[in-house]
Amino acid sequence: MKKILSEKETAAILTVFKERFEINISRHKNISWTNILSRLKANPEKLYSVYLMEKSGGAPDVIEYGNSSKEYFIVDCSVESPTGRRSVCYDVEALKSRKENKPKNSAVSMANEMGIELLNEEQYRKLHEFGAFDTKTSSWILTPPEIRNLGGAVFADFRYGKIFIYHNGAESYYAARGFRGLLRL
Repeated sequence: MKKILSEKETAAILTVFKERFEINISRHKNISWTNILSRLKANPEKLYSVYLMEKSGGAPDVIEYGNSSKEYFIVDCSVESPTGRRSVCYDVEALKSRKENKPKNSAVSMANEMGIELLNEEQYRKLHEFGAFDTKTSSWILTPPEIRNLGGAVFADFRYGKIFIYHNGAESYYAARGFRGLLRL
């Protein structure tokens, strides 16, 4: 089922998104708002994903990754892990494995529902070129299959001026751990 915003919702999210784009121009020096706007208008399902990122506290913005794929990357740039996406385990398998005190959802499932991807380690590190993120929280990041197959999952945060990449059981969840997403446009 395609999710389409009303005209009022579209206007509201585009206003917020454009303001953030203009305030944080250092994140995307060589990208024009006109190009972003035309792609969003041509892909209403992507605009809906931006809306969900914003609604869940992600503060989405365009990040210039310097790739050659001709895609724009929209990433959660909230200072801390998005508030509406915390207290989740890593994926549906982890959620099913919990016998008690189950979280309401998993990071991978929520990302899929929102039409976004979890950041991988390289993308998470790149994000930190634009500021200090997750100084009080942490974020699940895309876990390599060889770790996930053993029951683990990977998360990251920023402490003491450094990015730390950690492991935990995929079924674990904490009030201060969520996930950051990436939308390819």
